[in-house]
Formats: sequence, C-alpha cells, structure tokens
Amino acid sequence: MADDNNSVPKKKGSMSVSEAGRKGGQTVRDKYGHSFYEEIGRKGGETVKAERGRAFYEAIGKKGGDTVKAERGAAFYEAIGRKGGEAVKAERGTPFYEEIGKKGGHRVRSLIEEGKKAAAELAAAAAKPSNNDVPAPGGEVLPEPAHE
Repeated sequence: MADDNNSVPKKKGSMSVSEAGRKGGQTVRDKYGHSFYEEIGRKGGETVKAERGRAFYEAIGKKGGDTVKAERGAAFYEAIGRKGGEAVKAERGTPFYEEIGKKGGHRVRSLIEEGKKAAAELAAAAAKPSNNDVPAPGGEVLPEPAHE
C-alpha cells in the first residue's frame, strides 16, 4: 500500500497552522489588549495612505460599495438609512433636525447671494467698454473712421 500524506495521523499535541495562528493571536490580544490592534492598524493605514494616496482609498471604497449594491440592492440602503435616521432621532431628538435644517437653509441662501453677486460683477465687466486704444501684442492701433 502506498504511503499517502493525507492519511498520516496527527501526532499527539500537534496543531494545524490555523490553530497555531489563532492561539498566537489570542496570546497577543491577552498580552497587549485591544488598543495595541488599534495602534498598529492606524500605523498601517497611515503607511498605505503615504504610499498609495487618497485615490487608492476612493477606488477600494467604490469597489466595496459596488459589490454591496450588486449583492443587496437598493432596499438594503433604504433599510440602513432608515435605521440610521431613527437612531439619530432617538439620540438627538427633533430639535437637532430643526437646527441642521436652519443651517442648511442659511448656507443655501448665502450661496445664492454669492452667485447673484458674481453674476452681477460678470455682467458689469462685460458691459464696460473695452479699451480699444491698447494694441494687441505685436499689433498697431488703427484710427477710428470719421463719422460725417
């Protein structure tokens, strides 16, 4: 009978690679605590950000969002949006929505005023007569034809 590697029984006390990894991870967790993982995760994130830039995070975020959208559909986003809105309402109450609504309204009003001001300045600049006495680079000024 041929010796098959898959049929070799485990020695007493031996463990698989995944078991050893799990045990090592639990030991590190017990020794250093949750904040250790937060710190090394933050450092790793900063390194990736420095190496790959913001566009990398935008790309992986879009991929993840597209995957969730394809797997779960629009109803999923409606449900989590509703849950989030209900949680905010329960935590902060109706006055919070009134406050952010007023802030949004004020911001919209100021943006409209800025747009009107910019449009008026543009119209005023367009209405000003251009200075025809200034020659174009390399050109000459021609006299205006006389009106009789």
